[in-house]
Order: sequence, then C-alpha cells, then structure tokens
Amino acid sequence: MSTNLFSSSFIPDLQKREGFVRWQSPSNIALIKYWGKFGVQLPKNPSLSFGLSEAYSQTSIKYSSKEADKANHKFYFEGKENPVFGKKALRFLDDLDIVFPFLKQLDLNIESKNSFPHSAGIASSASSMSALALCLCSIEQEVIGSLQDEFDFYMKASYVARLGSGSASRSVYSGFCVWGEIFELIESSNNYAVPFTYEVHPLFMQLRDSILIVSDSEKAVSSRAGHALMDGHPYAVARIAQSKQNMTWLIAALLQGDTDRFIEVVENEAMSLHALMMSSKPWYSLLHPNTLRILNTVRAFREKSELFICFTLDAGPNVHLLYTQEDEIKVLQFIEDELLEFCVERKVIHDKIGFGPKRID
Repeated sequence: MSTNLFSSSFIPDLQKREGFVRWQSPSNIALIKYWGKFGVQLPKNPSLSFGLSEAYSQTSIKYSSKEADKANHKFYFEGKENPVFGKKALRFLDDLDIVFPFLKQLDLNIESKNSFPHSAGIASSASSMSALALCLCSIEQEVIGSLQDEFDFYMKASYVARLGSGSASRSVYSGFCVWGEIFELIESSNNYAVPFTYEVHPLFMQLRDSILIVSDSEKAVSSRAGHALMDGHPYAVARIAQSKQNMTWLIAALLQGDTDRFIEVVENEAMSLHALMMSSKPWYSLLHPNTLRILNTVRAFREKSELFICFTLDAGPNVHLLYTQEDEIKVLQFIEDELLEFCVERKVIHDKIGFGPKRID
C-alpha cells in the first residue's frame, strides 16, 4: 500500500482532460451498530453489516479541465438541482483537497439517483457517498494513473466514503463487512472498512431483508445530531464494551450457522441503539407506536412458527425484517396477513444480501 494513498500535496497540470465515470453502490444494514464518533468521522465502536441488492445509488461524474480560475462543481439529484443534497456533496468535495488535489483542476458535473424513495428507512447516505467516492477514485485512476491495484482502490474508496458518511465506508464491499478495529480481524481499521474474510455459513448468505415502512417522514433528530449526543453519554463506556462482546458472539454465529445467537445479538443491538437515544441528554425517541407493534408481532410469530426470523432497526422507526430464502413464502404471507396494517399505506420494500458496487460503462 502506498504511503500517500490517503493524502498528497501533488497538484497535476491537467490540460485538455475530460472523461465520464459512473458507479452503482448499495446501501447496507448494520447488524452490529456504531453510535458515536471521535476525531474526523471515526467510530467509537466497531460495526458489522451486509450490503443490500435492490437498494442502491447510481452516481455519474462528467469531468473536464477547468475553464475558469476556480474549478466549477455542480450536483444534480434525480435530474434536478437539490439544494440540501447538493450542499452536502459539494461541501464534501471541498474537504477533499488533500485526498484528491487534482479536483482543483477539474470541472465536475455530478448526477445521482436512488433506486428507493427518500425516507424509506434505507441509509441513502451510505449508498450515495460510497458511489461518489468510487467515482472519484476512478477519476484518479484515469487522470493520475494511480490506484491500479484493486486492493488499494477499494481501501481508498472506503476511506473517502467514510469522510462523507461513516456507514458509507461499508458499502464499497460485497457481502458482510466490518468497520472499526476488532480483535478478530487483524486488518480491521477505524479509517476504512474491510470485507469480512471468514467463511460465513451458507444459511446467512441467503438473507432476505423486508423493510417495513412505518413512517416516511423526515426524522425529528438527524443521525449526525444523535451521534454527537454520545459525547458524555452516561452509558457510553458500557455501550462500547457491549458492542465488542456482541461482535464476538455474532461472528461466531455467522461461522457456525447459529440462528438463535444471531437473533439474540441482532435484536439486542437494535434495541440498544434506541435505548441510547432515549437515555441521551436531551432524550429523544425515533420509534413509532406501530414500530413496537411490529416487533411484538414478529416475536410472537417466531415463537409460534419456530422459523428463523428477526428484526433490526436503523436510527428511525422503520423495521428491517431478516429471514432466509427457504422461508420466504411463509414470511411474505406473514407480512401480508399481520404486518402491513402497521405500515404507512401498507408500504414494504423487499431486498436481500447483495454483491457489492459495480462500475457501469
């Protein structure tokens, strides 16, 4: 790995250069949650996730040598200028001078779109920021000639994605992924995510994720603000210890095909995340009454049917229902019969474990 992989003072003279890159990158769902940051977008505890298949962002960048003294960067979301998304993306680019100094020499026309609706309980920042990071790394490949090694390419993409959104660092890899230092993976890092390199039991490689849309409204408290409330949180030390213990147990479950331990850890992580929100100062809750109705109904159904089915939650009210392909017909019927009544306009998005990002030529 090059020593200047993540930073450089070299500013090339890019005359008459132009090109086009496009990447499609998935969102991901964390099974072990990270909550709280330190430094520049570094996690207070490690996390483990898997990438989705149908929920993704597609980002394209048309680049050319700058025509004015200052490079001109434009951002469009789903064909239109979006002030909120655009401001975040362009501010992100401005902060990347050390990582990509060549951006000062290029005009960029960035277009992004999602395969899923905004506020659907899917981490759009993970997919959009990872797609943008992958595009920027491809531009570096083309105009500088670096990042020819695949390992370096994805490591830098994960590092850059992390600067935009912590969970985005995990979206540049397929399958299961770890972000944050853990004893079990010597290559793990707080600076970027790494693929989970152990052989996962085949049962968990066919995971399905049905996302039950309890609310499609904007969250009352952003994830960024929620992370900040972990500074000085009375349970912060205990949470870090809990996440590391849960990580050890979940890794063992993934390798052994232990569904009981998987359910125990994943649901514990989801409820702990929201318990941290409710015990913050000031406290807040993102759960909806129908969220709790769904959780209780899922638990009752699992006890009655003895199927492998469990839930997880992101920082919001919507429920991710996890199960395997072999039980899909029974679970979909259960969703139809007992859960859709708790969803806004009976909305549900069906997804599954995916194969990671891909460049689209």
